[in-house]
Amino acid sequence: MSYFVYIMTNKSDEVLYTGVTNNLIRRVFEHKTHVDPKAFTTRYNIEKLVYYEQYSEPDYAIAREKQIKGWNRARKNKYINEKNPEWRDLYDEIIG
Repeated sequence: MSYFVYIMTNKSDEVLYTGVTNNLIRRVFEHKTHVDPKAFTTRYNIEKLVYYEQYSEPDYAIAREKQIKGWNRARKNKYINEKNPEWRDLYDEIIG
């Protein structure tokens, strides 16, 4: 099984959300379709997947999520820019 750490944002790239999941396609779809109307991602219209990493062990993914969440915004921006400089939505790439 694979585990993913991911970063999503809204259309204007103003708000970042970092999460962890064992099913990236399903989880991003849930964010995009606002399955939970009370969720942070719904409130801030988080719909664009801009970064993800894959792990084979859940403990590593959880630790990485916590690490990224501890970064300031400038560091997160720099990290995303290194991997996805256009901040394009990677969802279409992961669904094939």
